[in-house]
Amino acid sequence: MPGIDLLAYAFGGVFLTNAIPHTVSGLMGRSFQSPFASPPGKGLSSATVNVLWGFFNLALAYGLLCHVGDFRIERLDHVGSLAFGMLAIGLFTARHFGAINGGNSSNPS
Repeated sequence: MPGIDLLAYAFGGVFLTNAIPHTVSGLMGRSFQSPFASPPGKGLSSATVNVLWGFFNLALAYGLLCHVGDFRIERLDHVGSLAFGMLAIGLFTARHFGAINGGNSSNPS
């Protein structure tokens, strides 16, 4: 079912992109916001929690991209769907965490 495959690839892009900041923050030994913090998505979680959460997101991305349908990097619809998911979560998290961390202003204080 092509529509379901493209939706899976978009969510694969979401999870792949979400894996990056969590894994990198954790590997750098820094705390970072996560769904497990208090309050969820606003408070900070430990570096260890973020590495685990990042790798879980990476595993989900792998499952959606490599085991749903037949993802082909040369297919524009497949890559476009992946890129859409990556861009969508990127813009969402930039606004969400920008509001928390002061990154939504072009003139940081």
